[in-house]
Amino acid sequence: MNNVTFLHPEFFWLFLVFPLTIAWYFFKRKEQSATLKVSSIQPFQNGNTVLAKLRPLLFVLRLLALSAIIVALARPRSVDVSAKSRVTKGIDIVMAIDVSGSMLAKDLKPNRLEALKRVASKFIEDRINDRIGLVVYAGESYTRTPVTSDKTMVLHSLSTIEYDDTVLADGTGIGVGLATAINRLKDSKAKSRIVILLTDGVNNSGTIDPRMAADIAKEYGIKVYTIGIGTNGTAPFPYAKDPRNGQFLFRNMPVEIDENLMKEIAKTTEGKYFRATSNKKLEEIYKEINKLETTEIEEKKYFNYDEKFKPLIFFALVLLGLEMLLKNTVFRGFL
Repeated sequence: MNNVTFLHPEFFWLFLVFPLTIAWYFFKRKEQSATLKVSSIQPFQNGNTVLAKLRPLLFVLRLLALSAIIVALARPRSVDVSAKSRVTKGIDIVMAIDVSGSMLAKDLKPNRLEALKRVASKFIEDRINDRIGLVVYAGESYTRTPVTSDKTMVLHSLSTIEYDDTVLADGTGIGVGLATAINRLKDSKAKSRIVILLTDGVNNSGTIDPRMAADIAKEYGIKVYTIGIGTNGTAPFPYAKDPRNGQFLFRNMPVEIDENLMKEIAKTTEGKYFRATSNKKLEEIYKEINKLETTEIEEKKYFNYDEKFKPLIFFALVLLGLEMLLKNTVFRGFL
C-alpha cells in the first residue's frame, strides 16, 4: 500500500459504527437464537459443540466484508505524476568581474576575489534555467566564457579565475569591462538580458567611458546591476612582492570606490547598485539579485491513477458469499 492515497477518506468515519454493531450483536445473540425456527431440536441438544462455538464466525465474516466495502468507498488509489516544464521567459546573464590587483585585498576573507568566486558559484547553481557568461577585466577585458547553459563549464571557468598581470594590464577599466559584457548580450534573443558588474575601485584605465557604455546598454535594453566591493575606511592591499618567496606584501590603504559612477550606471539601465562590505553582505546581494530576476516557467503535470478499490469489492463479495454459504449449510441448524 505504498504511495496509496484515498479520494474520499471521509468514509472511514463509518468504522465508528463497528463498536456499536459488535455490542448489539453480543447483547442480542441469545434472543436471536431463541426466536429462530428450526426443523430439529438436535442443535439445542448439542449447544456446546465446536460448530456452536464457531457460529460467531459468520458475524466476523460480515464485519470483514463491511470493512472492505468501507475502504473501497474511500477509493484507494496510487498515482504516477509526470511533469513537463517549459521556460517561458529565459534570462541571459553576463557577470563582469574585476580582476585587478586590488581584488586581492583581505577585507573580505580570504580575499575579495575568492569571496566573490564562492558566492557567484552558488548564484550560478541557482540559475538552473538561464544562460550565463563570464567577462573579466582590469585595465583591459576579455570574454572568459560565452553565454551558455552549460553550468559545469561556467563554474569551472569561474573557479580558475586568478589575478595575473601578465594576461591583463593592471588597473580598473570599468567601461571596457561593461562594453565587453554588452557585446556578449546585444544579439541575444532572450526576453531579459542583464549584466552583473562588480568592481572594487574607480575607473582609471581603458579606452571606453563607463557612462557611454551604460547608454549603449540602455539602447539594447540590457539592465546592469552594479556591485561595489570593499569595506568602509581602510583595508590590507597588496603593494609589492617579497623578492625572497614571491608572496604579496600587504599594507593598510584607503578603500576607494566610485559609488556615484556605479549608481549612475545602474540608474541609466534601470538596474540597482549594491555595496558589499563583508562576505555576508556580498552573499545577501547575490541572493537579492536572484530574487529580483526570476525566470517564468510553465509546468504541466500529468496524473495517472491506478484504482485499488476493485479487489476490495471482490474480497467483500467473496466474504458475503461465504457467510451465506455457511449460514445455509454448516450452520443451518442454528438459524
